[in-house]
Amino acid sequence: MKKTLCCENIRRMLCLFAAAGMMTGCAAYTPVDKTPSKIRIGVTLYDEYDTFLGELMQCFNQDVFAKQSEGGPEITVNMYGASKNQAIQNDQVKEMINNDCDVLCVNLVDRTAPTEIIDFARSAGIPVIFFNRELVEEDLLQWDQLYYVGADAFQSGTMQGELAVDAIRSQNGDKNGDGSIQYIVLEGEAGHQDAIVRSENSVNRMVELGVKLDKLGYGIANWNQAQAETKMNQFIDQYGSDIELVLANNDEMALGAIAACKSQNIPEKDRPIILGIDGTKTGLQAVKDGEMYGTVFNDSAGQAQAMFELAYQLATTGTTDGITLMDGKYIRLDYQKITKDNVDDFIKGSRSTQ
Repeated sequence: MKKTLCCENIRRMLCLFAAAGMMTGCAAYTPVDKTPSKIRIGVTLYDEYDTFLGELMQCFNQDVFAKQSEGGPEITVNMYGASKNQAIQNDQVKEMINNDCDVLCVNLVDRTAPTEIIDFARSAGIPVIFFNRELVEEDLLQWDQLYYVGADAFQSGTMQGELAVDAIRSQNGDKNGDGSIQYIVLEGEAGHQDAIVRSENSVNRMVELGVKLDKLGYGIANWNQAQAETKMNQFIDQYGSDIELVLANNDEMALGAIAACKSQNIPEKDRPIILGIDGTKTGLQAVKDGEMYGTVFNDSAGQAQAMFELAYQLATTGTTDGITLMDGKYIRLDYQKITKDNVDDFIKGSRSTQ
């Protein structure tokens, strides 16, 4: 089923293209000698309600309009939401191929199950850019027209661990004075590589920097604020003030932990140190307000720009000429640490917050 992403800019774009009569055809992907008059880009998201992806696609939309304003080919974007269902996403890819999309941008539901999508695309000769949810390297090597745009989950975990150590040392994180930090982890998805890597690297980095840790527990909250709030309430009921640190795999779950502390009327001075990852608009505001100690900025605007530039190049020339790729396959953007000291720079500088 097709779901249009709920974003005002995207709605405007789709309406504009529909009015122009551009929604009913474009050339299938083939290497070409000159720029075509029209191109179509297909995009499918694992979850159309994911906050980070919403910001990323808003930036992607801005890039489309900026390119369109320069002249050149007319650009149509077909947007789908897979509702966390891989079978639905597979069908969406078939539909995009049948609609003659020139390039596909796929945010996988299940990073271990891209084979059907790859087979469809390869049979049709349409390149695929996977983004944000990284597939296994062996799968990316199945065909020379497969690419990945995203960031390095190892780096995000390491930086979150460093932020945690800074917070512990600057805010007397060992509240009970037992020489160890009692912590919990709010994880994204069971078995998801990014969630595992973020959690493990965050903890490992803290240990490397000399912090003694005592893990009280962890909860799977599926990147979701409401689920994280429920898990955090359970942890508070079980451990109370013993919780000194919360490591959340993303900002939405960190916000859920904050909401739980508020609902249980825990004074700010008595709350655990809470850290997120992503640097979403709401996450940045929580850092600015002092409710979240820090987060690790995942560059949604940079990823959107890199994905669009690669998609445009593939759709218009059939090549990656002029695009810098690692190992001929990857575009990775660096994470950055954010605390209250520098959060205003990110709030002012992020396209996704404007």
